[in-house]
Amino acid sequence: MTRGVRSVILSAAMTTSEQNFDQLRHQPRVLLGPGPSNLHPRVFQAMSSPVLGYLDPDFLVIMDDTMVLLRRLFQTENEMTITLPGTGMAGMEAAICNVVEPGDEVIVGIHGFFGQRMAEIVERHGGKAIRVEVEFGQVVRADQIESALKSNPKAKMVAVVHGETSSGIGQPLEQIGQLVRQQDKLFLVDTVCSLGGADIPVDRYLIDICYSGGQKCIGGPAGISCITLNDRAMRVIESRSRPVDTWYLDLLLIRKYWFADRVYHHTAPGPLLFALREALRLIEEEGLHDRFARHQQCGDLLKTGLTDLGLELFGDPANRLPMLTCVMIPGGVDDAAVRQRLLRGYGIEIVGGFGPLKGKAWRIGLMGYGCSERNVHYLIAALREILAR
Repeated sequence: MTRGVRSVILSAAMTTSEQNFDQLRHQPRVLLGPGPSNLHPRVFQAMSSPVLGYLDPDFLVIMDDTMVLLRRLFQTENEMTITLPGTGMAGMEAAICNVVEPGDEVIVGIHGFFGQRMAEIVERHGGKAIRVEVEFGQVVRADQIESALKSNPKAKMVAVVHGETSSGIGQPLEQIGQLVRQQDKLFLVDTVCSLGGADIPVDRYLIDICYSGGQKCIGGPAGISCITLNDRAMRVIESRSRPVDTWYLDLLLIRKYWFADRVYHHTAPGPLLFALREALRLIEEEGLHDRFARHQQCGDLLKTGLTDLGLELFGDPANRLPMLTCVMIPGGVDDAAVRQRLLRGYGIEIVGGFGPLKGKAWRIGLMGYGCSERNVHYLIAALREILAR
């Protein structure tokens, strides 16, 4: 049998599923969007570890180790510092639905898309969202929150997004935390975009509930989130007049699995937890403040490179995030065409704006393992070539 005939026979013998799998293969990307970010090889390796049962003694050790590492990342002493199955949105939903009962008022500071989403989730769980909204690219001022607290003395919680992925703007937290604590309310902060790339000391900022996603600055995979709650927040949840209106994200049930009782709640996503723990170990090895400095330095380098190309940065210069930069698209430049050329010609992914920035801006992320000077120089060189055509 000739080689050519054998090749034809083997090709014909391929099943449809094998052919479909072959079509799904793709080249690696340099992920410079708002997430997910590229993974360190050690995180990939951890994800391929043998699967363990959810009550295997070795798995329980990994859970305990992950809690210790997460406390250091959140800079907190909170016992209730765990992971949740699901993306950062699972963290957002859990943080809100466990606190909010029908009729509860929640003050939501909104400076972008994800603040709006927090308000929507409050209302979906029967609460009343009191919106303190500012223009995209700005931040919510502490005096605006103070005014809302005075006008709504029965409010149960104040919620804000720290790193607004839709605008590239970071919300100052410390003064708001002090105001909220003085009024004996709960302070909820979304750090999906920023945890692991910016200094967010949960205890020092008087944050009662904080959550994040694994796939951005933490440097882990998508599909797993993390959350921390202090005793003040847990007492509010424990004193609810009715059960949480979602079983799957009921933190009182999930707590029984993470701590001494080890009561089954769900089959934990083992490979994702292995990967997240390895990402946290990498953070530990690098050191928190060295990691924050790396994100700041690379973010500054990117912003300088973009402005050197004649591009205009978006939003309040005093509060631009280091790990997510929003840059305006020059007049006459086709948004989708540039992003397509970056992807197909250079293997680089950046993402367009949405909401009021749809078609007007690009969002460029430097997160976790992908936050490097090399990636900044590669992107700037690619943009220079594309925009010069």
